Amino acid sequence: MKILLAACNAKYIHSNLAVFNLKACAKEYDSNVVLREYTINQQKDDILKDIYRCHPDVICISCYIWNITFVRELMQDLRKILPDVPFWAGGPEVSYDAEEFLKKNPAFDGVMVGEGEETFLELVKHYMNGSPSLEKTTGLVYCKPDGTIQNNGWRQIMDLSRVPFAYEDLKDFENRIIYYESSRGCPFSCSYCLSSVDKKLRFRDLELVKKELQFFLDHKVPQVKFVDRTFNCKHDHAMTIWQYIKDHDNGITNFHFEISADLLRENELELMSTMRPGLIQLEIGVQSTNPDTIRAIHRTMDFPKLAGIVNRIHSFKNIHQHLDLIAGLPYEDYDSFHRSFNDVYALRPQQLQLGFLKVLKGSHMKEMTEEYGIVHKELEPYEVLGTRWLPYEDILKLKMVESIVELYYNSGQFQNTIACVEPLFEDAFTLYEKLGQFYEKKGYSEISHSRMRRYEILLEFVKEELEEQSAVKSGNQDPEVENPAGKAAEDCRGMETATWEKVADSMIYDLYLRENLKSHPSFEYDQKPYEKAVWEYRRQEKVPRTAHIEVFRDGKILLFDYENRDPLLHNAAVKEIQI
Repeated sequence: MKILLAACNAKYIHSNLAVFNLKACAKEYDSNVVLREYTINQQKDDILKDIYRCHPDVICISCYIWNITFVRELMQDLRKILPDVPFWAGGPEVSYDAEEFLKKNPAFDGVMVGEGEETFLELVKHYMNGSPSLEKTTGLVYCKPDGTIQNNGWRQIMDLSRVPFAYEDLKDFENRIIYYESSRGCPFSCSYCLSSVDKKLRFRDLELVKKELQFFLDHKVPQVKFVDRTFNCKHDHAMTIWQYIKDHDNGITNFHFEISADLLRENELELMSTMRPGLIQLEIGVQSTNPDTIRAIHRTMDFPKLAGIVNRIHSFKNIHQHLDLIAGLPYEDYDSFHRSFNDVYALRPQQLQLGFLKVLKGSHMKEMTEEYGIVHKELEPYEVLGTRWLPYEDILKLKMVESIVELYYNSGQFQNTIACVEPLFEDAFTLYEKLGQFYEKKGYSEISHSRMRRYEILLEFVKEELEEQSAVKSGNQDPEVENPAGKAAEDCRGMETATWEKVADSMIYDLYLRENLKSHPSFEYDQKPYEKAVWEYRRQEKVPRTAHIEVFRDGKILLFDYENRDPLLHNAAVKEIQI
């Protein structure tokens, strides 16, 4: 008897903790349970061939919003070539409407609903030994021989410490993110989140957690991503884990945590301030700063306190912070989102994630769609298309802002350039909004661009914006028409040139922070007059060939040392020199 446990992940670097937990729970049948991980980017024919050649007697597959259509199509074809094999589905995308799912997808025989570890183990025992029967196995919804659907109800949640450790063998996880959980459930009731459905928050025994974290540290795993929904909701639990990874730091492994920043206490902050740069990174869900929105989504957040703590952590200069916003929430119109964006942007996180509401099955938000006037995509990921407050046209504009923020802020490649450009605009949101409009106007949004081309487009945008602002300041609304007020126009052109040059130098600085360029950008200050002096300085100071020396328009001369990089941002070490 061979039971195939399959997962279709979004990307290769992702690993599916849920299916590895299932396999670990069925360890006594290890030789009979075969695990296969695929991605939704693979050819379905290749997956069909692989599953077919496994010759499975039973197939169980996990279903999420990122793979459900792929899985349905895959299993429809697989059913034709494996007509007698039972197909079981599990996961959040099928748990909340299991009976409806089975009616619409006859390729499947049943669904494991809710937490699957114990249910899967009993299902394996059923196929291996004939006991327990399907009728006596809770957590199953399945089709009976007479065509009716049997719903055995959800299984009681289990003690998290009874879930076996899923990573005893790491050979299959090279160059992949390791996911780990030390708690399940969430103390909060955010209306858009499925974690709010499960009110029974439970924690894994800390001695087990320490042992498992040490395993990751001993094997020098690059990153361990905790999937705990609000990691720091229990102070002693979080503090113990943070203290452990700080005390046992191997200098390599990074740990990612999703936290509620306004719950952090002073001793947690003090501990964070002493950590190695890059040891931990924090993801903080702000979602909105509109008080009406926060109340409507049943979220608990003290934004002034959150902002103070984020700024405090920022001052440590050792921790990446990712802050999240969600567009499409109730009571948040375009102007309100504009304000929320600026509020969060002012905190200067390393990443500002601008997401769009997903109306998930089983969530309270799904129940409120009519009241809130929410329309969303019919198929996964059920993303919002409009609300009473935010029409589709505004969502399109925010989509463009999201794209530009991803390119020019979250990439980390334009940090100094963006800081130089921001003062030209009313606020940060307006900068990204106008840059997005410029991309669309020029037809750049439909084209994939190199990193260097992104710089050139930004410089082109700045030049156009400076010309428009200069025309307004000099009293000439049309930059193509010569202004009779010559002195004012000349002064504006001088300021325009100076600003353009400052932006261009900021771009050069950002470019060389990351790498020693093989070719000189078109907007670089002419280096030829300084080549001899630079060469002589290199010889006298024994500057390594890997380093770069750049002369800027303001007279500064900087040395970029790529052998010594910032441990947090990985930028080259920079020092000013004289030649």
